Amino acid sequence: MQGKRIVLGIGGGIAAYKTPALVRQLVAAGMDVTPVMTESAHHFVTATVLTTLSGNRVRTDLWDLEAESSMGHIELARWADTLLIAPATANLLARLAHGLADDLLTTLYLATTAPTIVAPAMNAEMWNHTATKRNIGVLKTDGVRVIGPEYGEQACGEIGPGRMLEPEDIVSRLLGNTDPIKTSMEGLKVLVTAGPTRESIDPVRYITNASSGKQGYAIAEAARDAGAVVSLVSGPVALPSPRGVQQISVTTAAEMKSAVLGLVNDIDIMFGVAAVADYRPIHSEPHKIKKTQQNGSSMSVDLVENDDILASVAALPDPPYLVGFAAETQTPIKNAVRKRERKCLDAIVVNDVSDRSIGFDSNENEVTLLHAHGETTFDKSTKAQIAGKLVSAISSLYAKKRA
Repeated sequence: MQGKRIVLGIGGGIAAYKTPALVRQLVAAGMDVTPVMTESAHHFVTATVLTTLSGNRVRTDLWDLEAESSMGHIELARWADTLLIAPATANLLARLAHGLADDLLTTLYLATTAPTIVAPAMNAEMWNHTATKRNIGVLKTDGVRVIGPEYGEQACGEIGPGRMLEPEDIVSRLLGNTDPIKTSMEGLKVLVTAGPTRESIDPVRYITNASSGKQGYAIAEAARDAGAVVSLVSGPVALPSPRGVQQISVTTAAEMKSAVLGLVNDIDIMFGVAAVADYRPIHSEPHKIKKTQQNGSSMSVDLVENDDILASVAALPDPPYLVGFAAETQTPIKNAVRKRERKCLDAIVVNDVSDRSIGFDSNENEVTLLHAHGETTFDKSTKAQIAGKLVSAISSLYAKKRA
């Protein structure tokens, strides 16, 4: 993209402090950058700095007589090869979505035929608000490319989705230097469940399984790296929380179901990787059961079936794209096909855990992805590599279903 002409729109958010670094990197990449600041952007970055770094006079005012004497905003709109808006605040996104032209930047958006890219930046609650979701949907329908935001710590002290992408990431996306897999879920919201659940018999004993959570955590990280905003609902595991991922830790199947249903209405794709316990004790004793209580006789525990989390999500009026996981020990494909149909899943991933080299606690896996269009086997490799391949495949299947 040597010589590309970029109009850089700068909204009035704290993330505007990153724009000098963004301008510097764009110029270093051989781009001709003309910054356009909104009125509120001046509270966070100065026109002097941006003019010095870009080599072009910063434009700020639709009523600049020197520029507008020759319809300067129209000329600037025609000059641009790309309109990049970073940061794009909630207010700015709303004005763009509704076609307002009340300042230079919003007027340029309506006047240019160049591709428009926006990098949102705002508080997590603002990003998650129904109005912002609606505005983002309108912009995407209008052909605007939305990059980010990231999940992480914000200026207000909260942690959540809403951080603007770092300048180097914005430039990589603009240049097209990123691996397509790394942007295959850009702008999507993904929910992953991982690990086992524990169902208490008494305060020190429980029913569980051998799931380590490794594959689920790897998928959460792969989806994050593919550009998605990721939420991870995890049972008890001995793994560090993935960076840049919202994690909700639970213990029981009921807690996992509650967490999932609290998140799923705002999710595009769900990976149900967790090995949820099928049964739980009808009664959990409040104190440790002593051997003396049994008088040397056998002990029995009455069990009741847990709710099926994936089936519950599939039964919602507007479920996300649902990907289930099946750990089988015999006739894995046959059993997985039945499970996909029974639970109304879009896709299912199956592995044969009777092979201990790809079992629960292994660092490697070998899986088959089954879906409406056929099946794909991913040969034995690390769980991180399997996760990357699955995320790429599912993003393609999701796009096909939406189309």
